[in-house]
Amino acid sequence: MADDKQKHLVFSILEFLQSSLNNGTIKEDDSEGIEVAIQCIGEAFGVDINDAAQAQTYSTKPATLVSIFDVFVNAQKKLKPAATPAPAAAATPATSSSAHKSAEPSAEDKKNAEDLKVAGNRKVNEKDYAEAIRLYGEAIVLNPKNAVYYANRAAAYSQMGDHQNAINDSLKAAEVDPAYSKAYSRLGHAYFSVGKYKDAVSAYEKGLALEPNNATMKSSLNTARNKARDNEVSPAARSAPAPGAGGMPAGFPDLSALGGAGGMPDLAGLMNNPALMNMAQQMMQSGALNNLMSNPAMQQMAQRMMSGGGPPNMEEMMRDPEIAEAARSVMGNMGGAGGAPQARRDEDELL
Repeated sequence: MADDKQKHLVFSILEFLQSSLNNGTIKEDDSEGIEVAIQCIGEAFGVDINDAAQAQTYSTKPATLVSIFDVFVNAQKKLKPAATPAPAAAATPATSSSAHKSAEPSAEDKKNAEDLKVAGNRKVNEKDYAEAIRLYGEAIVLNPKNAVYYANRAAAYSQMGDHQNAINDSLKAAEVDPAYSKAYSRLGHAYFSVGKYKDAVSAYEKGLALEPNNATMKSSLNTARNKARDNEVSPAARSAPAPGAGGMPAGFPDLSALGGAGGMPDLAGLMNNPALMNMAQQMMQSGALNNLMSNPAMQQMAQRMMSGGGPPNMEEMMRDPEIAEAARSVMGNMGGAGGAPQARRDEDELL
């Protein structure tokens, strides 16, 4: 059952429809439908515009529904400019610079974003990459104009093996700051990890154009170029051994001399080899072993070995930039061939 307020409204609507029929606003072809509508609406709400008693109770005359609505529309027009700015002003080229200026993060937002970045870096060092990604994401929300946040998040994604998101963030970092060389080193590593070796070469070349003395990017570029070329040669040529014993970098201990069952090194022989034990100790002390074991290729190799798979293809492994660079770094620290000592790979450093 409709209340009095609703009946007031319905009565005004029916009066409007009836007056529209009478003054010719509604075409004659449509009049029958409107008459039926008046009857149905009136019955549904218990309203009859021909009832004198109801007319006295519910009619708004001399005001009509149209005049009441006009008052409302005019009031809205007067209030609208004061309540909201004209949208056209923000869209014109003349005001684009002011709009850009207003989008600048505040000093407080920048400070909070930096705090979140530092917290994210700490989580990366703790190897809590998922939490680091979350913290970098919050920093980006506060200050999306800092390329470092995207590049750091790309590094965390790479550590989790999510190389596509690492590519996306690296590209965004380069877009935000085209002069930020680390964006291209992150991009090169991510492309390499998904097998896009030519794209990796292009990314490393762009990074080196900005930072020509970066030894790590030079090494990674050479590795990516070799891999890109290797993909273009015949399978027979691809199986040729790499420099050094067993496909290992020059100067790396020859594991074939410690051969055990299935071509794998004998564990007892490994434990009694002073050079290998010294290398393992240095890797554990420097953290290189942890970095190496977080590499997807090393993880896949370990899984294959635990599931009874064959011995690893050392040549294939050493074409991965991270594995190759870790081996070169270790051999440099031991005084062997393979490059100067490097405590930490530039690509893994976080700003």
